[in-house]
Amino acid sequence: MPRRARQYIPHMPYHIVQRGNNREVCFIEPENYQFYLELWQDLSVKYQVDVHAYCLMTNHIHFLVTPAADDSISQTMKTVGSRYAQYINKKYKRTGTLWEGRHKSSLIQSERYLLTCYRYIELNPVETACDWQLQKINLRKRLCGGQHEVQARLASGLQCCK
Repeated sequence: MPRRARQYIPHMPYHIVQRGNNREVCFIEPENYQFYLELWQDLSVKYQVDVHAYCLMTNHIHFLVTPAADDSISQTMKTVGSRYAQYINKKYKRTGTLWEGRHKSSLIQSERYLLTCYRYIELNPVETACDWQLQKINLRKRLCGGQHEVQARLASGLQCCK
C-alpha cells in the first residue's frame, strides 16, 4: 500500500531538505545539477510551487518554497526525485535508491524563521566553499525569475523584506 502524500498548508512557506542515501553524493558533475534544476523549473510550474531560494550541495538539497495547493510540494518532490534518480541510475549504470527516504519539511510560521532559513540556504554553499554553488547564478535567475523576493502574500501576511 503506497504512502499517503503529505498535506501542506497552501500559501505558507516551507523549508524542504532531501539527502542522498547514506549521505552519498547525488550530484556528480555540473550537468547533473543542471538537469535537476530543469526538472524543478518545469515541475514547480506544473504543480504550482513558488521557489524563493534553493541550494544544491553534492549530497543534499535545500529549497525554500510556497505551495499553491495542499499537495503541490508532495507532487513536485515525488516527481523530481524519481525522475532524477532514474536519470542518475541510467547515466552512471547504477541501481538502487538515490535518496535517503522522503524529503523533510518545516513550516515557516514567523518572519524571523523565514529570514533565518533564507540566509541559511543562501550561505550554505559559501560556508562549504562548493565551486558549483558559486557558479549557479544563471540557473537561479532562470528558476526564480531573477529576484529573491518572498512576497508578503506567499508568507501569509508576514512582513518580508524585498
